[in-house]
Amino acid sequence: MFKIKPASGFPIEKVAIRVAAESSNGTWTTLKIPEHIRALSAKVYEIKDSYVKIAYPNDLFEEGNMPQILSSIAGNIFGMKALDGLRLVDVKWPKNILNSFKGPQYGIKGIRDLFRVKKRPITATVPKPKVGYYAEEHAQHGYEIWTGGVDLLKDDENLSNQRFNRFEKRLDLSMKMRDKAENETGERKSYLINITSEVDEMKRRAKLVKDFNNEYVMIDILTIGWAAVQTIRDECEKLGLAIHAHRAFHAAFDRNPNHGMSMKVLAEIARMQGVDQLHIGGLGKLAGDKIEVLNNYKKIAQDSNEGDVEVLAQNWYGMKKVLSVCSGGVHPGIIHRLIELLSTDIAVQVGGGVLGHPGGTRSGAKALRQAIDAYMDNISVKEYAKTHIELKQALDLWGAETPI
Repeated sequence: MFKIKPASGFPIEKVAIRVAAESSNGTWTTLKIPEHIRALSAKVYEIKDSYVKIAYPNDLFEEGNMPQILSSIAGNIFGMKALDGLRLVDVKWPKNILNSFKGPQYGIKGIRDLFRVKKRPITATVPKPKVGYYAEEHAQHGYEIWTGGVDLLKDDENLSNQRFNRFEKRLDLSMKMRDKAENETGERKSYLINITSEVDEMKRRAKLVKDFNNEYVMIDILTIGWAAVQTIRDECEKLGLAIHAHRAFHAAFDRNPNHGMSMKVLAEIARMQGVDQLHIGGLGKLAGDKIEVLNNYKKIAQDSNEGDVEVLAQNWYGMKKVLSVCSGGVHPGIIHRLIELLSTDIAVQVGGGVLGHPGGTRSGAKALRQAIDAYMDNISVKEYAKTHIELKQALDLWGAETPI
C-alpha cells in the first residue's frame, strides 16, 4: 500500500502505474518484451483517494534477501519526478517470503521465560546523559538500576566503544555489578549492550558478550543496514543471545506523513529478520500518536492485524512475536497510558524518568517498578504513592505530564 501525492499535472492513476512499473520491470519508454517478462509486471489494483494498492508477482523477489526486496518496493520510486510525495504505508507479506526469514529467536515468551516474569511489563533503563560516563560510572548506575527493581540496563543508541567508555571494560564491570545485583535481589537481570559497528566487529563483540555470560546484544538496526541485521541474527543464534533492536534513524523514513516509509513497515521487517524486542514509540517526547504506536504494536505482537485505512491484514504463519519497547520521555506518571493502550506484554524503558529522580538512580528505579505494581494491583498511582515515597517524589516532580 502506497500513499501518493502526484506532481502538478499528473493524475494519480498515471503516477500509480509509473510506481508499479519502476518498482517491478518497467522503464520510461516503450519496449517490445517477451510475454514471460510481461508476466512479472506489478499491477495497480485499487485506488482510494491518495492510497494505492499494488500487487507484485512473487518471482520478482529473492527469498531471504531483504536488501533486494526493498530495492524493488522501496527503491528508485521515491525519486520520481511525477510525484511530490510517496509513502510506503504497509506491506502484506506472502507466506513464502515470510518463511524465508528466521523471525525472532526468543520473542515475547522467550524473554519472559528468561526473566521469570509472567505478567507485568519488562523494565529497562538507560543511564542519562546518553554518553559521557566512564565505564565505572556506567556500571555503578547499572547496579543502582538493577537493585531498584529494573530488569534491564540498556546502552543508548550512540554509545559503543568511545575512549571514555570502552566496550569491553564496560561489559566486564557491568556484568560484575549484574551478578552482585542478582545475588542481592533474587531477580534475574541483564544488559542490553550496544554492539553496533562494522559487521565483523559486531560479531567479535557478540562473542565477548557471550564470554562474559550476558544474554543480550543491542543493535541499531537501521544504521547498520538490512543485510547486517540478518548476519547478526545468525551469529546470535549460534551464541544463544537475544537481540534488542533500537530504531535510531527511523524518523528519516517515517516522520513525513506524505513521503518515505511507515514505522509499521520497519517493524514488520525487524520481526521477519529476527529481532526479539523493538522500540515502537512511547507517547512521550518523540513523534508518534496513539494510532501509530498501537499499529506498530499490533504488527509485531499479534498473529494477524485488521486495522484502519493504513493497515493491511497480515497472517504471520506462526512466526514468533516481538516484545514492543516503549521509550522516549516516559516516566512513572504516564506509564499507565501505555499499558492501557497496548497491554502488559511490553517493555517500558525509562531513562531520564529514572536518572532524573530527586532521590537518585535507585529511587528512580523503585518509582518505576512501583508505578507498574500499582497498575497490576488496579490502584491509581496517586493512591499508591501515599505509601511509596519514591513514587510520590516522582509524581511531585513530573506529575502526569507528557514531556515535549
